Amino acid sequence: MMGHALSTRLWHWVNAAAIVVLFMSGLNISNAHRYLYWGNYGFDPADAWAKVIRFPGWATIPQRYDLAEARDWHILAAWPFALGLAFIWLAMLANRHFRRDLATRPADWTPRAFIASLRTHSGGTAEHGYNAVQKILYGLVFGVLLPGMVLTGLAISPGIEPAAPWLVELLGGRQSARSLHFIVAWGIFGFVVLHVVLALADWRRIGAMVTGGRAKGIADG
Repeated sequence: MMGHALSTRLWHWVNAAAIVVLFMSGLNISNAHRYLYWGNYGFDPADAWAKVIRFPGWATIPQRYDLAEARDWHILAAWPFALGLAFIWLAMLANRHFRRDLATRPADWTPRAFIASLRTHSGGTAEHGYNAVQKILYGLVFGVLLPGMVLTGLAISPGIEPAAPWLVELLGGRQSARSLHFIVAWGIFGFVVLHVVLALADWRRIGAMVTGGRAKGIADG
């Protein structure tokens, strides 16, 4: 089983806590206006492309409707989330974890590699530690979902638009950024559920993320 560097383990657990707070406080914020729009403006529910369900109190932070407090929790958790993402990218590049273990090759995108990954479900080869599907999924998370969460979150913030209007324009407008923020959040939620289910299927993976585990060959840092 592959070992995990201290930087990876620290980021993993801090990021996990931040995601829980961000997601649950985000559900509370969503309850304030349960409609999603495209473009720069969105007020009339008739113009919405989607209506979001009202999330129950037990699934939100705080566990009652309180927009101001939910925003405070959301901003508080956003700092370790965003700074942690920058930290883990620097760490993965410095210790070559990304290039060695997560970077894909053309062969990883073939149906043959996909089928082989599903058949083995053994964590990949001894050399790289991850199979093709895992590398693609982790690449999607680190390269698209997590950065997308930070960028769309910034674009929603009223203070960012005057300072960086290009970011809002790049995302198609503030309401588009809000819609994308919602979509990316649920994409991360789906990954987390899959990640937890697979981790619970082999308790050694959880232990390795706490202690670092033992690696045959080269560990990730």
